[in-house]
Amino acid sequence: MTEKDNPALKFELLQSDDFAQYLLRDSVEIEQVLRNLIRRRAMVTAYINGSRDFMLTTVLEVDHGRLLLDMPADTSQQRRAENAEALICITQLDSVKIQFPLAGVDRIEHDGRPALVADIPDRLLRLQRREYFRLTAPVSHSLVCQIPVPGESGPPSTYEARVLDISGGGVAIVVPPEGIEFKPDTEFTSCQIQLPETGTITAKLRIRSVFRVTNRNGISMLRAGCEFVDLSDKVASLIHKYILKVERERSARERGL
Repeated sequence: MTEKDNPALKFELLQSDDFAQYLLRDSVEIEQVLRNLIRRRAMVTAYINGSRDFMLTTVLEVDHGRLLLDMPADTSQQRRAENAEALICITQLDSVKIQFPLAGVDRIEHDGRPALVADIPDRLLRLQRREYFRLTAPVSHSLVCQIPVPGESGPPSTYEARVLDISGGGVAIVVPPEGIEFKPDTEFTSCQIQLPETGTITAKLRIRSVFRVTNRNGISMLRAGCEFVDLSDKVASLIHKYILKVERERSARERGL
């Protein structure tokens, strides 16, 4: 099986510090979530080796540090799953997205039927939709984040960073390759973003991750994932209002209205 969209968009949450606060690492908590999947008979999409190839399965049992998955009926999928170095499992319960990696699986017999077994994952991501939905900055208008940067001597200067995407939890911005230090855990206060026809928000930003990306034109840039710190309800409401507005306009264009 293959999916039309790019699965990398689904996997990036486990690979980025942007959502570190939503990662469970305690084995007891992880097992509790997995047992809930069993009780609710939740369907799990397992991507094979981080590719577009996936299979549908369910969690059968969690015991003694092991997790059992239902074996897919398709024999070719069975072979690919058994030979996989890793599976990325994604499911949802009560509008909460659940995602966890499995470092390889083996074939066993369970209640007289073939099944897949793996070690309990060492991390598991739980995200409510409002926490992980990110709006890509519209082409029709650019978003700019004005970041006050303290000077070594004298008043701070303002750096204008292009916003790549925005959510209620934070923003992704393009940062300069040199001149200004952007590194994880750095905080910038009184940052401003003007949301067209909505209002201007002011917030403190904390850098969660910085990495280099290359766009389709071969141009390389640095991307910083930032989280909002102590965001007020008023500002969060403005961001939500802006996202809904842009999504409604985008939907109307797609329908030809």
